[in-house]
Formats: sequence, C-alpha cells, structure tokens
Amino acid sequence: MLSFSPSERVLILGASSDTGSALAHKLHSAGVQVGLIARPSDRLERLRSDTGFAAAHIDSITHEEINRAVSSLADQLGPITGAVNLLGTLLLKPAHLTSDTEWRETISVNLDSSFWFLKSVIANSDRAQLSLVFVSSSAATTGIPNHEAIAAAKAGVEGLARSAAATYASKGYRINVVAPGLVKTQLSAGLISSEMSRRASEAMHPLKRLGTPEDVAGAIHWLLSAEADWVTGQVIGVDGGLATLRTRVKV
Repeated sequence: MLSFSPSERVLILGASSDTGSALAHKLHSAGVQVGLIARPSDRLERLRSDTGFAAAHIDSITHEEINRAVSSLADQLGPITGAVNLLGTLLLKPAHLTSDTEWRETISVNLDSSFWFLKSVIANSDRAQLSLVFVSSSAATTGIPNHEAIAAAKAGVEGLARSAAATYASKGYRINVVAPGLVKTQLSAGLISSEMSRRASEAMHPLKRLGTPEDVAGAIHWLLSAEADWVTGQVIGVDGGLATLRTRVKV
C-alpha cells in the first residue's frame, strides 16, 4: 500500500475519463480527499456518487473555467497537495490534412490546459507540499506517423513540466509526467474497433498488449504518494516499451 497522509487533497482535471475514474477509486481506497473536475456528464455524477468526492464542473476548457473550478475546490477541501491533468485528445492526421481548428483544439486541450492548471494549482497549493502530474504520449518522444499535432502538444507538456519542476523545486514541489502508449479507453475505441487494427496496435508495443486505464492510473498514484518523494522533473513511460525499445521482428 502506498503512503498518503490523511490531509492529502488531490485535484483531478478530466476526472470523467477512464483513467480519471480508475485514479479516483485508487485514491478513495487510500483515504485521500479528492476534488473532481470535468465537464458535466452522467459519468462524472456516478463517480461523485460512488466516492463521495467533491466535484466542480467546467463548461469549456479555458483559463477562467479551470481557475474557477480549482479555486472552488480549494475553498471546499483546503490548500491543494496534489493535482493531475488528464485532459487530452487523440487526433491522428498528417499535417497537410489537419485543419487550423483541429490544430488549435489539440494545442488548447492538451497544452494550454496544462499551463492554466499549473498556474491555478500553484496559486491554491499547500505551501509545504505539492505533487503535480501531467500526461504526455509516447508520440512526443518517438516519431509515429500521423501524430504531428498531438506530438507537438504533448512535447510542449513535457517541456512545461520540466521547466516548472526546476522553478518550483526550491519550494519542495514535485512536477512529473507520465507518457502512455495506446491505452484501451473510450477515446481510443475507434482506433481498435476491428480485430486487424487491434492486433496491429498491439504489435507496435514490445510487450504485445495495449495499456489499460489502471496501468496509467497506477503510475500516477505512485507519483502522488510519499514513495515518490524524491522524484521530480521526470517523464515516465507507461507504454509497454513503445517509446524506447525495438524488439526483433518475426519473419
């Protein structure tokens, strides 16, 4: 069992996602106070009902909405000791087929939200401790076809996290990133809807399987815990080896 203080107060932005739900239940089992942030949905309401956690809705992904939600939950729970941004998109198109609107949405949801969340959480943090976790992608490290927009956005998230980790290290704050491969979620369902596409996606990963929300939530859970107290400025691949390993191809 990972170590958490009874006074831990963690915010999850994008809590209604598959990974958000898995993480919320892990933190609930550990006795952590959690604030859920997401757009209104039946999924968010079920999660709030299951866990008893406080929740704040955002109507759009803007600095104003994120700051309002973070401030509201900090007022309810107390100064924030941990925060996770799980907002993300999955646009797979080559650059010449990506519209300006798709580009801006990809950057906004993935990178802009991370910057705005960082600002708001720092302003509402516990001065004695803080652990922030952002989510990147294997595509930020490894060139994968048709990932130009999402790779650029997630590479920006990694750069943001490293710089912020350096800026706030003197305060004892820890800022890290998890970088998943392809994970079986509602967001990726269309990519693996056929047996052929699923098997091709599995074959890309050296461990020959796709990730699960629990895989990613487990890594985030550890980064938030006391066991990761000397870990900051890191990008941790939770990707079945996709970004760093090349295995033998069977012929």
